[in-house]
Order: sequence, then structure tokens, then C-alpha cells
Amino acid sequence: MQQSTQVLRWHSKVNVDKAWLASIGIFGLIAMVVPEQFLPSVEFVSDAVVEIIPFLLMAVAFAAYAGASGADNLIAKAFSGHILLAIPLAAVFGAFSPFCSCGVIPLIAALLSMGVPLAPVMAFWLASPLMDPTMFMITTGELGSQFAIAKTLAALSVGLLGGFGTLALNSTSVLSNPLREGVGNGGCGGSRVRLQKEIYWTFWTIGERRVKFITEAIKSGTFLIKWLVLAYLLESLMLAYVPSNWISELAGDGGVLSIFTASLIGVPAYLNGYAAVPLVAGLINSGMAPGAGMAFLIAGGVTSLPAAIAVFALARPPVFVLYIAFSLGGAVASGLLFQYWTVL
Repeated sequence: MQQSTQVLRWHSKVNVDKAWLASIGIFGLIAMVVPEQFLPSVEFVSDAVVEIIPFLLMAVAFAAYAGASGADNLIAKAFSGHILLAIPLAAVFGAFSPFCSCGVIPLIAALLSMGVPLAPVMAFWLASPLMDPTMFMITTGELGSQFAIAKTLAALSVGLLGGFGTLALNSTSVLSNPLREGVGNGGCGGSRVRLQKEIYWTFWTIGERRVKFITEAIKSGTFLIKWLVLAYLLESLMLAYVPSNWISELAGDGGVLSIFTASLIGVPAYLNGYAAVPLVAGLINSGMAPGAGMAFLIAGGVTSLPAAIAVFALARPPVFVLYIAFSLGGAVASGLLFQYWTVL
């Protein structure tokens, strides 16, 4: 009895990662329901992972360097100075910062509670989940450099749209107090904004920084690979069972309606920034218009359901509505412009 109790206690402490659990569960279902698809899916995932390894290694190295050197602490500097300069700086820092749509929430709470104007915060808020150096490398490996460059420009543009759009509306009383009552200052997640830390560009001269580089590389590598495996697995099933003519009919013509539809679908269907890239690559290969794929990634990256729920809990309704409007409007505009670019 005592032994079984100890086993239960140990089991309760084990934190099973949901992404790996999902992949294992899907592989199990394939083996039971459609066993003939099991080996093709395994081969598809294996080949895709091998193909992306060079870009994955570069992404992991950059993320580890940022963590070991403390370069990610530069973010707070984007919000200092005149607001007309702070907005574009915030958009640039957002587009190159390693935060997902949910991970950026504590930073936003810290910034707003410190009295930083909403306009540059909105610019950072919108641009941050859309692109970072790691995402750029993964996107280049899956969708090509043209798509990666266009998505980077889209991230900056959406951030600028939100920042200057908010500035134009800043005189209205509804934006005077953006945070809901009782919202804190971002907790420990906002410490990198509140506390200025030293940056060690030559981190390898310090023993503890070398150790941090290794731990950050392992952390970043395992994070990326688990989501990529799940994405490749879903892509293999999509290619096997979703008729390409469905995708072509829904989002294949690159028109306003198809791109707007892709933006709306991106909100609930978006899993993770890194997992979404190979899924969109598969959709485009199956007939989705490139502009619709871009709109899917932009809308889903900013307003995925977990992020939208977190923002709704953090910000007052007018700010939440602006956040949704800027993200969807920016997604549709980015999709249309990219579609036009690809057909030139």
C-alpha cells in the first residue's frame, strides 16, 4: 500500500508535456485506426525533421546566445524617449524579441502598470508574437526566404499600424486606463522590463554564462522539436486525408474573401508559432494561396484563442477590441499585399 502511494505521488509530480503527449496519442490512434498510414507518417516526420535541422541549429544557437548574454534585456529601452520614436522602436524590438502571444502578456502588464503609454505597448504587443530570429530561420527553411522576409515586414507593419492607430485614438477617455482593475504588474515575467540588467556580449568568458548557454540551447531545442514533430505529424495526415480541392476552393484564389476567411480560421486553428509554419507550408502545397497562408499566420499569431483569452483578462474591453481589430485588419492587409507581391 505504501509503495503504491509513493508511486502515485511520484506520478503526480511528473509533468508530461502536452505537445509530446499529443504526438504520442495521435501516433497511437493512427496505429489502431489506420495502421497503413503509420509508417508513411513516421517517414514524413523523420524526413521533415532531418531537412529542417540546419535551420533548427541556427535558431537554437541564436536563442541560446540571447539568453546567455542577456541581450533580451534590451527590450525595455524600446519604450524610452519621444513617443513618435518609441512606437517604431517598440515594433522593431517586438519583431525581434523571443516572445509568443501568451508569453508577452506579463511584459505588457508590467509596462502598462509602470505608466508606459499604450501606443508603443500596442506596437510591441502586436509585433512580438509574429516574428523573431528563431521564427525567421524556421520560416525560411519551410516556406523560403521570400515568405520569411515578407512576414518580418508584416510583423513590423502590424506593430506600426497598432501603435500609431492607438496614438490617434489616445485622446479618447476609453483608452486612458487600459488595464482592468486588480491586474498586477506582470509578476516575475515582467522583471526584465522593471530591472535593467547587464549584458554580457562575450558571455563565453564567464563560467555560469557558458552553463546558461547550454541550458538555453537544450531548452530552446526541445521546445522547437516537440512542436515541429506535432506539426509535421498533422501535416502528414492533412496531405493524406484532406482533398486539395477543398483547400483550393476555400482559400486558393487569393481574393479578399479567401484571405479574410484564412484570417478567421487562423484564430482558433493556430497551435503554436513554430508548429503553424510547416502546417501552412503543407496547406500552400495543397492549393492554399500564399496570401491566405500569410493571413493565417498573422491573425493566428496575434489572436490565437489562448492569447485572446489572456488579453481579455488583462485589458479593458476597448483595448481588447482595438487589439483584435488591428490584428485582423493587419492580417488581411498583409495577406493581400503578399498575394499581390507573389503574382508580380
